[in-house]
Amino acid sequence: MTSGQERPSFLGPQYASAFEDPTVVASYHTRPPYPEAVFDIVERLLRECPGAVLDLGCGPGVIARRLVGDPSLAGLVKRVDALDVSPAMIAAGRQSPDGDHPRLRWLLGRAEAAPLSPPYALVTAAASLHWMDWPVVLPRLCDALLPAGRLLIVVDDALPPPWHHELIPILKRYSTNQEFRPGFDLVAALQERGLLDLERRLRTEPVVFRQPVAAYVESFHARSGFSRSRMTPEDLAAFDAAVHSLVSRHDVETVELQVVAHVAWGRPLRPDDGA
Repeated sequence: MTSGQERPSFLGPQYASAFEDPTVVASYHTRPPYPEAVFDIVERLLRECPGAVLDLGCGPGVIARRLVGDPSLAGLVKRVDALDVSPAMIAAGRQSPDGDHPRLRWLLGRAEAAPLSPPYALVTAAASLHWMDWPVVLPRLCDALLPAGRLLIVVDDALPPPWHHELIPILKRYSTNQEFRPGFDLVAALQERGLLDLERRLRTEPVVFRQPVAAYVESFHARSGFSRSRMTPEDLAAFDAAVHSLVSRHDVETVELQVVAHVAWGRPLRPDDGA
């Protein structure tokens, strides 16, 4: 990258590698699901350009398994290549519903170098692309897509819960990624670097998701900065107790979140292609 265009340090490989920790994989099921509107967008894009799909940084295959398991997509999805660098994530995906589907192929490797089988009609990158080497990955995707194919970027999120302002200092205190800065805009960063020709971006409407307090606390350990493997036993116990106590003070037995997703799609570019 040119001067001033470096990826933020809080997205460095030392933090991305947390998703290879078995404890993160074990906690991953407690993360809120993607809103159904995300899959509506996927279906719309595939109706415009059906074919093979590459699920980039697939984790346990939440997107990939849905694409092969949904009967309404059977005529649109030729095959899904689910790519991830974490053996533990792929192992979890294989053991999950539709993890052994005949149109699903699991690929272990880095997005920057793993062998691909293009052309693809769609590349999905859900909560993953920000961890990758953009000047390497985006040109690879440009070459791998059909002329009418798109890259779909999905970032999971939720509206601030009632205890949001009290939670922020707890997260800052115990995160193992002390470089982290909230509010990073991946799509804007890719555009600034000439790596994405954006077609559209939107935020899905909030959808209610409920889970027990214990599962809510556990969901933080499915994220990079709170891997159980990387926190000291003392910090781990203190963090869990602090979050549980905070939620309990709001007199709730079940956490209710307003889940949203930030979705953007367009064409990946080589830096010299222009937008």
